[in-house]
Amino acid sequence: MEKEKVSFIDRSKSVIDIKNLEKSFGDYEVLRGIDLEVYQGENVVVLGRSGTGKSVLIKIISGLLKPDTGTVNVLGQDVNSLNPKELEKLRLRIGFSFQNSALYDSMTVRGNLEFPLVRNQRNLTKAEVNEQVESVLDAVGLLQTINQMPSELSGGQRKRIGIARTLILKPEIMMYDEPTAGLDPITCLEINHLINEVQQRYHTSSIIITHDLTCAKMTGDRVAMLLDGKFMRTGTFKEVFDTDDERVKTFYTYNFIQ
Repeated sequence: MEKEKVSFIDRSKSVIDIKNLEKSFGDYEVLRGIDLEVYQGENVVVLGRSGTGKSVLIKIISGLLKPDTGTVNVLGQDVNSLNPKELEKLRLRIGFSFQNSALYDSMTVRGNLEFPLVRNQRNLTKAEVNEQVESVLDAVGLLQTINQMPSELSGGQRKRIGIARTLILKPEIMMYDEPTAGLDPITCLEINHLINEVQQRYHTSSIIITHDLTCAKMTGDRVAMLLDGKFMRTGTFKEVFDTDDERVKTFYTYNFIQ
């Protein structure tokens, strides 16, 4: 039975506010006037095919790319006006879950989780570090893997550990880049449930980049469909797909788990 999604969204508080965002690479227009607002406690799915600019959007939000025009306000700060030190401080409040999990192969699971914690919170005792490592591993259901190497884990387990490593710094915003890519259907469902559990347990706001319809339906409080460099439709999953627009309807050609 599918778990019911519970959200605690505060629509009076905006954590990400993007207006008239444009980005080109040479003559190739990737983003052509993007407007997006993400509220406190909300999961927003950015849905689109590969190459439509979804990952470019994440990079601009985090200050890794500069837009050509437009404003990007994250947690009350104008990202484009921040200096490198200020950007680094802001990024500590944003968690990134990468498509490939980005774990250090030479470190155990414990080492992978301790590394960002010790690097950014140098005043912690060994007991406090251990408590936080065990807490986030328990949150993703993988406490038993604490002494294993990444090479000993399945793809789904590595994805969960990657999310745990992000959560250990207690981010206010989570960015998921294709969280279910390359995973089998059952593991995809488990990751989708985990994204919802993270939202509820840690009260995060999230942007979830995906082309996976099941992921969009299960995790998104709101879905923004990116087509031709613009958000063509925004709303609940049902609202977005309740249309005769063939460009939207073709997404149903993807393998969809009911």
